Amino acid sequence: MSRIAFVTDSTAYIPSELCQQYNITVAPQVLIWGEQTFHDGVDIRPEEYYTRLKGSKVMPSTSQVPIPVMQNTFQGLVDQGFEVIGIFISSKLSGTMQSAIQGREMLGAAAEKVTLLDSQSTAMAMGFQVLTAARAAQAGAGVKECLSLAEQAREKSGVYFAVDTLEFLHRGGRIGGAQRFIGTALNMKPVLAVQGGRVEAVERIRTKGKALERVIELVSEQVKGQSNIRLATLHANAADEARSMLDRASQQLGAIESLLTDVSPVVGTHAGPGTVGLAYIAGM
Repeated sequence: MSRIAFVTDSTAYIPSELCQQYNITVAPQVLIWGEQTFHDGVDIRPEEYYTRLKGSKVMPSTSQVPIPVMQNTFQGLVDQGFEVIGIFISSKLSGTMQSAIQGREMLGAAAEKVTLLDSQSTAMAMGFQVLTAARAAQAGAGVKECLSLAEQAREKSGVYFAVDTLEFLHRGGRIGGAQRFIGTALNMKPVLAVQGGRVEAVERIRTKGKALERVIELVSEQVKGQSNIRLATLHANAADEARSMLDRASQQLGAIESLLTDVSPVVGTHAGPGTVGLAYIAGM
């Protein structure tokens, strides 16, 4: 079996049991709230974050995984005899990939043991890329094969989501092509996607329920005629809606894996409470 370890960041939302099973290390993004600094999903959990957000007069901001964290994470795994594959959030959404590049450079000669890939995505659209490669590694694949599979998975995965408001994406500067929806009727719910590494507008739907139905339709169109469909919902303090979406989509599409995941505090800062989405991968 190949001695390969995987590193991703906390916006991947890979369930902890799968991280343990496939030797995946999660580097936490950083949440800055007033005078306090938190590590995404480590010392502030989604439930605590959304509860605090409701009554806070100070809005949080975010920062990418620090370079020393990347360096230390890579070094620790290399010292254990692993070759490392790092797959991170789109470089068009975060500076995390740049932190990883600089962290690897600081390893000196050991840098050759670390291979990096820009997922060009986030949430479980990225997580499925990591899992595809990690499952192959556990089955005996080498670094080149794992990287090739991750690149294929990048082309066969995606995520669509509906937000209650564009306010948070706009304020955080992550709005991308959804900028054109700013100023539209307040009762319209934007459906967005991560495409080409950016958040892009898909369409506007009049109600939240119909927006979530449209998300399922859009994913169905992407996976039509393909096998081995895997799905993962993501939600920002909207578990019931996400669970209902996952049940309907999984049954409709015959998914072989279905995961319910929380939007972490760092992404919740940009997407906003009430966000519900559906990530997929098929044909792998």
